Amino acid sequence: MTGIRYPIVELRQYTLRPGRRDDLIGLFESDLIAPQEAAGMALVGQFRDVDDPDRFVWLRGFPDMQARAEALGRFYQGPAWRQHRDEANATMIDSDNVLLLRPAGPRSGFPAPAGPRPPAGHLCAPPSLVTATICYRDRPFDEAFADFFARQVAPALRRAGAAALACLQTEQAENTYPALPVRTGENVFVWFSRFDGPGGLDAHHRALARCSDWQTRIRPVLLASLTGEPQHLKLAPTPRSQLR
Repeated sequence: MTGIRYPIVELRQYTLRPGRRDDLIGLFESDLIAPQEAAGMALVGQFRDVDDPDRFVWLRGFPDMQARAEALGRFYQGPAWRQHRDEANATMIDSDNVLLLRPAGPRSGFPAPAGPRPPAGHLCAPPSLVTATICYRDRPFDEAFADFFARQVAPALRRAGAAALACLQTEQAENTYPALPVRTGENVFVWFSRFDGPGGLDAHHRALARCSDWQTRIRPVLLASLTGEPQHLKLAPTPRSQLR
C-alpha cells in the first residue's frame, strides 16, 4: 500500500460465547492471519477487550473499497476459511459490530508497523495497552472538527502522555462486500493511543484530571460537538498482534 497506510479500516468487535475468547484467539493466530494477508488485506491488530472477557476486537486494512471486496472474496471463498469457519463461528454470538473507517486526514492513518509480526507459535502477549475512543454525532465529522481535534484535543492528549496513533472517521461509501454487514447510519470519529501498560493509562487519566485547560475549555467544547460521552475501548494486544 502506498500513500496513507490502510486507507480503509474495519474496526471489528465480536461478542463471543462465555469462555471462548482464548479459543478464537488461538485459532485466529495459528491459522487465519496468513491466509487473510495472502488474500490482500492487512491485519493491523488483534486485542482482548480488557473490560469485557467475552469481547474480541480487531482491525484490518485495505487499499480501497474495490480492493476490499476482492480481498474479502478471496479469503471467505478460499480454503482456509472453509476449513476453519465452523470452528471459528462456534465461538461467536455476534460478529456484525463493524465500523468501516478511513483516516481523518492525510497524516492521520495508522503508522507503519514498528517491526515484523511475531511468528506463528508465539504465545507471549505484550504488556502494552491500546485505547480506542469512539465519538458519535448526528452528522458527518467535517474538516472543522478534524482541525479542532488536531489543534486542541491532540496536543492536550499528548501533553498528558497519550499521543494519538491514528485518527479515523466513518467511511461513507457503500459496503462493497454485503455478505459481511457493517454498521450504517452512524457518524463516528475514532482515535487510538498506545500505553506501555495499565500504569501508563492511569497516569494519563490523572494528568487529564489535573489539567485545567482540558477540564474547563477543551473537553466541554469537544462534548458539545458530540451526541454524548465518547465510548472508550481498553484493548490488550494478543501475542501476534502487529499493533502492540
